[in-house]
Amino acid sequence: MRIKRTYWLPSELAGQIDDYASRKRISKTIVLETALASFLSPDGPDRLEAALARRLDRFGRQIERLERHATITNETLALFVRFWLTHTPALPDTGEAAAQAKGSDRYEGFVEALGRRLAGGRTLFDEIAQEMPSHE
Repeated sequence: MRIKRTYWLPSELAGQIDDYASRKRISKTIVLETALASFLSPDGPDRLEAALARRLDRFGRQIERLERHATITNETLALFVRFWLTHTPALPDTGEAAAQAKGSDRYEGFVEALGRRLAGGRTLFDEIAQEMPSHE
């Protein structure tokens, strides 16, 4: 059994109901019934809390992945710098200009190789993940 009721709504809210009903191709009555049932439902706050908890969990996992990637990046850079500093001999004064020119050429090659690698989509993290033994 249905009961007819008449309520006054602000024009903005009535417009939103009209827009939603037309976009979803459903009647305004169904929109209002569903909205009222959801609003009056005793488990409404629980559903909202569960949805927020799922979203926060997903954000937490994303942040953990970003933190892991940053840690790998930092350790990779630190290891490279340490290796480079301990294994690169000092240059004699006469070879400094040639070394700077060669270094400039190598840097350009490095930037080009980095661009190709990033364009290819394969990352150091992917390689590390494949080479590491599984912990499971």
